[in-house]
Amino acid sequence: MPCSIVVGGAFGDEGKGKIISHIALKENPSIAVRGGVGPNAGHTVVKDGKTLKLRMLPCAVVNQRTRLMIGAGVLVDPQVLVKEIAETGSQNRVTVDVNCAIIEQRHIEADRAGYLKEKIGTTGTGTGPANSDRVLRFGKLACEEGLLSDYIGDVSLQVNASLDRKEFVLLEGTQGTMLSLYHGVYPFVTSKDVSASAVCSDVGIGPKRVDQVIVVFKSYLTRVGSGPLVNELDPAETVRRGWQEYGSVTGRLRRAAPFDYELARRSITLNSGTQIALTKLDTLFPGCAGVRDYTKLPREASEFVANVETELGRPVVYIGTGNEAEDVIDRT
Repeated sequence: MPCSIVVGGAFGDEGKGKIISHIALKENPSIAVRGGVGPNAGHTVVKDGKTLKLRMLPCAVVNQRTRLMIGAGVLVDPQVLVKEIAETGSQNRVTVDVNCAIIEQRHIEADRAGYLKEKIGTTGTGTGPANSDRVLRFGKLACEEGLLSDYIGDVSLQVNASLDRKEFVLLEGTQGTMLSLYHGVYPFVTSKDVSASAVCSDVGIGPKRVDQVIVVFKSYLTRVGSGPLVNELDPAETVRRGWQEYGSVTGRLRRAAPFDYELARRSITLNSGTQIALTKLDTLFPGCAGVRDYTKLPREASEFVANVETELGRPVVYIGTGNEAEDVIDRT
């Protein structure tokens, strides 16, 4: 499969980092490219007991042979990116597209005051104001940022050349489809589209170059910030079920609700999803924690997976059963 996209199917926090890191370790992509919004999305990867919380680098960083790139449509906070590069020792394999827009301090300050913070419940990382400046055509670009001078390149050119050579390229989305500026529950959305189509645009490839679109769902729903959440549980019930989580960027308690099949069907449609990854099955069914063989799942867990496949009409090919990148039932 020369090119695969991994996107979130709901409101973010679906566990994309885990699935991407698993695919990266197993399939050994030549290049992994970050699409999406910017550092307002946190992805958690656990490898060999070490936890990485990434906001800018692709989660395929766990594979030392994979080149790491950030597409032109992504907003870059130079301080965050340089820190992650140093922490992961990935200095020699990172490329930032010349046309990435830069988040400046004034964007962060604007994002942490007034409407965006109080009404929308944004992460306060500056992405909304930075995207606004980009649309108005006076945002700063990566080629103008000294901190990034060692990493600047043409991501689209390199990715398309890699695909021409039939190499495997992995594209990583951020947030979740239901936070799309166009297809989510406006105005409680992020500052751009985050569907699979948008990831193609962010990276600079045509949609016909994509072979698989893997839509990631958690076994229950969570979201951070304001906006509708069907069948939302109160905090006490969330804790009782063991579903309590905290945002990796904001630290806020995530709101929770049971799996929503109607929402998931719409997400599959919007993304032209070909495969499903289902995470946190061990939270919903603790008896399957650490299981890596589908035939060894408890009956109620395997019935849930089968129902997801029936309702959504797509195969569930990856099932997360624990924190580690290897804690995955791989049915590919």
